[in-house]
Amino acid sequence: MKKARILVIDDNPYATRLTKLMIERSARYEARELNDPTQALDVAQEFRPDLILLDVCMPGVEGGELAEKIHGAPFLADVPIVFLTCIVTPSEAGKNGRVVIGHHEYMAKPVRPNQLIACIRDGLERANRFSESGEPVTRS
Repeated sequence: MKKARILVIDDNPYATRLTKLMIERSARYEARELNDPTQALDVAQEFRPDLILLDVCMPGVEGGELAEKIHGAPFLADVPIVFLTCIVTPSEAGKNGRVVIGHHEYMAKPVRPNQLIACIRDGLERANRFSESGEPVTRS
C-alpha cells in the first residue's frame, strides 16, 4: 500500500525530528524533514508530498510567504498545507489542537501525536488524496 508523504518544514531540527517520529509511529505515513526553508521547493519537487506541515516563524523566510511560493508551483498547487506554530496557543486551538485562519489550518505547538495524525488524515481527505482508511484516491 502506498503511504501518504508528509513534508515537515521547520528551522528547528528538534521540532522536525519529533514531528517526523510522531508521523512515522502511526505507520500510515512516510515523512521527510527539512530544516532549511530555502530548499523547500526543490525538496518538495523531488519528494512529491501529499501534505506539508510548515512552521510560520523561520529565519530568512516567513511561513505564509513560503506557502504562497509552494502553491504557486504547478506541481504543488493542490498540496494542502497545515501550519505548526506557537503563534496560536493551545487554548485558541481548542480540543483538537487546531484552528482555521483564512484558507489554512493552524496547529498549536507543541502538538499531541493523536491530534497531529487526525489533522493529517483530515487534510488528506479534504484534498481527496487519501481516504479515511488510508487508501490512495485514484484520480481520473
